Amino acid sequence: MDTDQLRKEDFELVGVKIEETEKISKPSLSFWKDAMYRFRKNKLAMLGVLLLALLIFMAIFGPYMSGYDYRTNDLTSKNLPPSAEHWFGTDELGRDVFTRTWEGARISIFIGLAAALIDLTIGVLWGGIAGYKGGRLDEVMMRTADVLYGIPYLLVVILLMVVLGQSVGTMILAMTITGWVNMARIVRGQILLLKNQEYVLASRTLGATTPRIMARHLIPNAMGPILVTMTLTIPTAIFTEAFLSFLGLGLNPPLASWGTMASDGLPALRFYPWRLLFPATFICLTIFAFNVIGDGLRDALDPRLRK
Repeated sequence: MDTDQLRKEDFELVGVKIEETEKISKPSLSFWKDAMYRFRKNKLAMLGVLLLALLIFMAIFGPYMSGYDYRTNDLTSKNLPPSAEHWFGTDELGRDVFTRTWEGARISIFIGLAAALIDLTIGVLWGGIAGYKGGRLDEVMMRTADVLYGIPYLLVVILLMVVLGQSVGTMILAMTITGWVNMARIVRGQILLLKNQEYVLASRTLGATTPRIMARHLIPNAMGPILVTMTLTIPTAIFTEAFLSFLGLGLNPPLASWGTMASDGLPALRFYPWRLLFPATFICLTIFAFNVIGDGLRDALDPRLRK
């Protein structure tokens, strides 16, 4: 077509108003706002949040609801089934199972949270330094982590229990002495991906120190995998406590945890099933809640799923 024959009408948009082309179709969301929106859309994850909130509420206030002390023995009321007086029944010493269940929830959830926070702190520092510095330091640090990871877990626990005695502190120490290795590996991998990004190089060029670069740029941008790993570490720690208590390596009486209650209730399963049913049920519910929350966070924080 000859350029002299071109008309202004030939370049008009058909079916679209020019003033509407500059409008923003929807408000832009930051990464974290978009992740929170997608997390709230996950019904299973929200069920886990609701269930976890209820469990924490009962762990705080549950021991005061029945009017019984979890340490008080009453042999005249031993092995009573659930009733209006004892909502979850009683155990072989006449102690109220409802009160002991929620007292055990405090210890089990505390152990899980404490172990996860310690794993988070050590793992982020260890993996972050190894990944950012690289070279020989990275090699030494990660080989040290591999050696710790290769130590038989039960051997460490039994030695600590024998040397330090059975207590909440010993239980947490036994879980965290090698439990941080997985967090360190994940953080190291994320730091290796991020440390050569343009904004990190620019910050380094402007004279930012290593702690500042780690705290302001690298760790915040690796927070997604860190949060997911931490969320999945908590149920692992709770299950480990229950497993160790089930083997007789748990807390000393009269302290109660879900693991010790399950261990005590197993021999009476045939005749007094409520003694095992309630702690085992709440162990399963807690692990389920943390797992679905972790899965929801993983899906919400995955940039490949962001629209």
